[in-house]
Amino acid sequence: MSSERSDFVTVVEVGPRDGLQNETNILPASTKVELIEQLANCGVPVIEAGSFVSPKWVPQMADTESVITGLTILPGTRYPVLVPNLTGFERAIKAGAKEIAVFTAASESFSERNTNCSITESISRLEAVTEQAKATGIRVRGYISCVLGCPYEGVIDANAVTAVCAQLMRLGCDEISLGDTIGVGTPALANALVKSVSSVVPVTQLAVHFHDTYGQALANILACLDAGVRTVDSSVSGLGGCPYANGASGNVASEDVVYMLHGLGLATGIDLNSLSITGDWISKQLQRPNNSKVGLALNQTNRSIHHAIE
Repeated sequence: MSSERSDFVTVVEVGPRDGLQNETNILPASTKVELIEQLANCGVPVIEAGSFVSPKWVPQMADTESVITGLTILPGTRYPVLVPNLTGFERAIKAGAKEIAVFTAASESFSERNTNCSITESISRLEAVTEQAKATGIRVRGYISCVLGCPYEGVIDANAVTAVCAQLMRLGCDEISLGDTIGVGTPALANALVKSVSSVVPVTQLAVHFHDTYGQALANILACLDAGVRTVDSSVSGLGGCPYANGASGNVASEDVVYMLHGLGLATGIDLNSLSITGDWISKQLQRPNNSKVGLALNQTNRSIHHAIE
């Protein structure tokens, strides 16, 4: 099924990276490999497999090399990894990564606190990475944090986001993911942001990454679909909390996103029932509740059918 079709939405699964790095429990590499392989077998086309950041700052990702080298690659599935700098890029390539993601922010305060540098400095750091990636034929995705709100600055102006997007396009990013890091966005703002950013980034190269802190993620995704976006980030069973809102949910659940997309008549290539089983399994591995409403409903239905058959 071609991702170039207007009725096809590419779901980028970020649970094994963005999700797990915000979970308290640290899973062994073998469990992470099993999670990624299960997701691939569900038909998920893009699975962010880990990150090559410092283990000192993100201990949950310390074994990404082992995860990448331990994977059985499913043909047609992409397995990008996050890299913060040239050292991370070199580690990623050595492990066999074929696609990377880099990150910056739309908020100066967030950039300073998250990466100890300004937005301009972060872009400068990424330039060396993207140059190396382009020279070796490695696909690059650019993440922008805090596109609709910042825990330190409040509302972020769309022009600031657009300016950062222009910089990432200059570096040669193949795709840019707009991240509502603290989940404060609303549909009208999300739709307006996509329209603003599309002045410098073709909408076909845009992705959206919503957190569900205020319960707006699905509505925001729908608003962005209406603006032409056809790539959506999500996390199986809603893995990953929101570090800036105690007790709040983090990433929007992949099961909920896929259920909505299929209900809209959009194709994803994903088997939703299998995805819900994977979400239930990983939640148990982490000894945490499943944060997907669709996952909970489908798994309850499956259990009821199983008991009826018995």
